[in-house]
Amino acid sequence: MASLNFDNRFIRELPGDPLTVNQTRQVNAAFWSIVTPTPVPHPQLIASSVEVAALLGLTPTDLQQPEWVAALSGNGLLDGMSPFATCYGGHQFGQWAGQLGDGRAISLGELLHNNQRWELQLKGAGPTPYSRRADGRAVLRSSIREFLCSEAMFHLGVPTTRALSLVLTGDAIWRDMFYDGNPKAEPGAIVCRVAPSFIRFGHFQLPAMRGELSQLNQLIDFTIDRDFPHLSAEPEEQRRALWFREICTTTAKLMVEWTRVGFVHGVMNTDNMSILGLTIDYGPYGWVDNFDLNWTPNTTDAEGLRYCFGRQPAIARWNLQRLAEALATVMTDQDILMQGIDAFDEVFAQEMGNMLAAKLGWQQWQSEDSELVNRLFDLLQQTEVDMTLFFRRLAYLDVTQPDLSLLTEAFYRDELFVQHQTEFVQWLDDYSARVLAEGVVPEERAARMNQVNPVYVLRNYLAQQAIDAAEQGNYQPIAELLEVLRHPYTEQPGKAAYAQKRPDWARHKPGCSMLSCSS
Repeated sequence: MASLNFDNRFIRELPGDPLTVNQTRQVNAAFWSIVTPTPVPHPQLIASSVEVAALLGLTPTDLQQPEWVAALSGNGLLDGMSPFATCYGGHQFGQWAGQLGDGRAISLGELLHNNQRWELQLKGAGPTPYSRRADGRAVLRSSIREFLCSEAMFHLGVPTTRALSLVLTGDAIWRDMFYDGNPKAEPGAIVCRVAPSFIRFGHFQLPAMRGELSQLNQLIDFTIDRDFPHLSAEPEEQRRALWFREICTTTAKLMVEWTRVGFVHGVMNTDNMSILGLTIDYGPYGWVDNFDLNWTPNTTDAEGLRYCFGRQPAIARWNLQRLAEALATVMTDQDILMQGIDAFDEVFAQEMGNMLAAKLGWQQWQSEDSELVNRLFDLLQQTEVDMTLFFRRLAYLDVTQPDLSLLTEAFYRDELFVQHQTEFVQWLDDYSARVLAEGVVPEERAARMNQVNPVYVLRNYLAQQAIDAAEQGNYQPIAELLEVLRHPYTEQPGKAAYAQKRPDWARHKPGCSMLSCSS
């Protein structure tokens, strides 16, 4: 096994918690606490990502070695690892929640390889000072979902944290999945997450709210120097302005990417927003099956729909405004921050237009296209049309003789298809005229659309099938599903079952429609 080069700058350069006892408490004027993962009885590596291992200079064989299994399960440390949990706050469902922190995430250290920095973080490795009343553990079902989704999103081209490994712990974790007073024991598991940085909006909010302005300035300068080194040479005020603008623009692009593939995060609290514009914290997420802008995968959000599919861009903007308020406590020029929010609006509008044009096979977005797109979204929602199947099949429409029958497989309810058939035929005619006006070669149009419209996404029912098998001791479906998701835009022989729309049995099945935050 190759030697490892850890350079743990976060705990070396930022103020830490002077207490070392691992008990729940408020941690003031510090960004991290030393924490040792809690050992587990029978660790078993049941899945890993070969691509993420390669990023770290490792092979799948390395991960199977006893010392690595121990490290990935919290049972041991490798040379250079120095575990810690970080302190942050956040707005949860629109309300300031005070100190939150890494309640069940423990970072092992920052690994350098090929001039890149990768922080390794165990999720579910035991309690930390930020666990509040929780046990710091994670169950197998939520860990499978995080492992698979991290890698699925990467291969879709969506900015995301990654997942190196999935370890079964051998212990039982008690969870009340439906919050109905009926907890049950579930298998425990640990995911090793990997990212250049796990710093969140909430890391800046907490010291700002507490008036710890010296620490806030220190964190800002540290973050720019470590995670945005291309800005380090700028004068301080300009450096911070460019930094905040970059956070706003990468967040805008992330929202466009989520929309493109039909991903719904489910818990867009400010403590779940990455300053690198990465998808982070895969809790009760979901993929849109039948197109519905009001759909949320989170049972906790079922009434308010704050984090539903159609509201995600607006919530991202709201979160950025909260970050701007925190930064305003130490930045004298408030206009700089508003310019960052304006940049979000500009980039989001431009990138959304470009994305929609690509999904629909147009060479470029035109302002008058909004009417056609809005009509389509209304029809897709009214008629319960599968988003992924519809856009993939649309690439093969003969625009000289548009035929709705090409798309019938994407409809979930025959009666709605019949009810809105005339409107759909009219839309296809108008869409075809728009395509023909550009004079694009059909094969080129299809190829371009197929680069942005996936065949395979991690539908909730597919993840649940892998979970059901794993809970019976069969881990092969995890590997099989991951292999398909590695090539989401390529139609793979013998893999048609992974490209089908949600079956009727999964419409209301727990884990296949909506999920709770319980994990």
